[in-house]
Amino acid sequence: MEFRRAPELIGRLDGSVPVRQGKGVQGLIRLVLDYWLLPVLLLAAFTRFYDLTAAAIWGDEGSSLLLSQYSLGEIWFHAAHDVHPPLYFMLLHGWIELFGDGIFSVRTFSALPGIVTVGLGVWLVALVATRRAAILAGVLLALLPTAVRYSQEVRMYALLGMLLLGATLALVYWVRQPQRWRYLVIYTLLMSLAFYTHYFTAFCVLAHWLYLALPGLRSENGARLLGRPSWWLANAAIVLLYLPWVPELLDLLRHMDELKANGDVGWEPPVTWSSLPAMVWQLLIQDEGDSLPGPLFIGMPLLLLAVSALLAWRDNLPHRFGGLLVSFSLLPLFLVFAVSFISPVFIERYLTAYALGLPMIMAIVIDRWLKTARIAAIALLVLFVSLEGVGLKNNIDVDVNDQISVMVDFVNTHYAPGDRIVISDMLWYLSYVYYNRTDAEPMLYTPPLPDGASSRPNSYGFGTLVSETDEVYLDRLTALPVGSGRIWLVGTDDQPEEFAPLPAGWHKVSELAAGNTRARLFVLCGSAAVAQFASVQCP
Repeated sequence: MEFRRAPELIGRLDGSVPVRQGKGVQGLIRLVLDYWLLPVLLLAAFTRFYDLTAAAIWGDEGSSLLLSQYSLGEIWFHAAHDVHPPLYFMLLHGWIELFGDGIFSVRTFSALPGIVTVGLGVWLVALVATRRAAILAGVLLALLPTAVRYSQEVRMYALLGMLLLGATLALVYWVRQPQRWRYLVIYTLLMSLAFYTHYFTAFCVLAHWLYLALPGLRSENGARLLGRPSWWLANAAIVLLYLPWVPELLDLLRHMDELKANGDVGWEPPVTWSSLPAMVWQLLIQDEGDSLPGPLFIGMPLLLLAVSALLAWRDNLPHRFGGLLVSFSLLPLFLVFAVSFISPVFIERYLTAYALGLPMIMAIVIDRWLKTARIAAIALLVLFVSLEGVGLKNNIDVDVNDQISVMVDFVNTHYAPGDRIVISDMLWYLSYVYYNRTDAEPMLYTPPLPDGASSRPNSYGFGTLVSETDEVYLDRLTALPVGSGRIWLVGTDDQPEEFAPLPAGWHKVSELAAGNTRARLFVLCGSAAVAQFASVQCP
């Protein structure tokens, strides 16, 4: 795709006078300079690399790292049993082969597409609005808290945002020049990759179709873009490229009960009408805002909604591109909210890619208002940047000493050969194995349910990532091999009874709590380990 645009659409900083540009490398350099692209990308890099390794790897990230350890063929199989398609994990597999699995390395794999996405946002707004709006969009995107947060996690959300925004950019090029097939080829490729990254790509498809269905949206010869054969062929090609994964998706849907049994789906809280404004607050300040005064809690999201609706209603951008941005941002938000009344899936990270449109909308509106309502424009800019500042502060509010990694390091340091390590919860297990530096294979505690049924995970969801051998699962503490006579129990900090009742003859000799987890070291009476601890009194 060419990084260029029609000269008449490139304005000075005030958006008034066209700026001519050259072609090729000279044109690219001119665009980088004119749109302050380098400082904008540096700002995006700073926000995404700042404290990149402060928070410990959590359960979802641990699952990404476990899945990426398999071969590509095995990743395809295990991803088919998980709740996400395989592309991200395959790419992460290759990244780790090249750069290792250190926390900085694996999180950089998310930070880089997050930075690229900011550049794509500048490019997109430069195509549809003024230079000032494009620069402003870049700054607001660089500071968007939800985008920053998920550019710092070993998950697929930053990659998804880059692919969807790139596909939307290709769509803009095609709408401007529908006779150019190459833009639809790029669109098809990016959308196909996005479908192999996350199932919520379907909402982007709906947003694009809604945009093309807008009244009055026609090509230069007056034909409806939605009816062009090339558009239908592109979407048919996306379907064909996705067909290899469809059997895996259908199999996953047939086993939804197994996913629910493992807690991989169905854990999301039910939605209420307050969930919608809470989501807007979450995307912007990383807090649901439930402690805010009611008028503010409702008023700010309504204001942003009104501003977005105004851009769509009074859309005088070429080809009604304002409607495209509003459709991209709001349609998925409202659709996922509506679906969640049936099956709750209204989770911030699932919508982060679509929240990318909000800073671009605000930038275009602020740029317009600076010409006609300067005070209102400045007020909106200050409001939005202030909200982003609060969100960024909440993002970096991490106590590095209150992390699960601290607890695991404690076990690593005090581990002795022959020690047994038992973990109470799957999410803790997924994090623990990343930081484990001992020669012991941690075991997952799976006591029988009250009705006597097994609580072992099945082969769907996170269960597909855990060894299927009995060596990993421990149904009863009394069945634990004695080994050195020392046992580490790792569980939730405020629920020590999750291992109760402890077998007779177990004595706690050490413990450490961090990151809502607690590791307790026990020694068994009758074992040689008792001699190491004078405080242990055995009968």
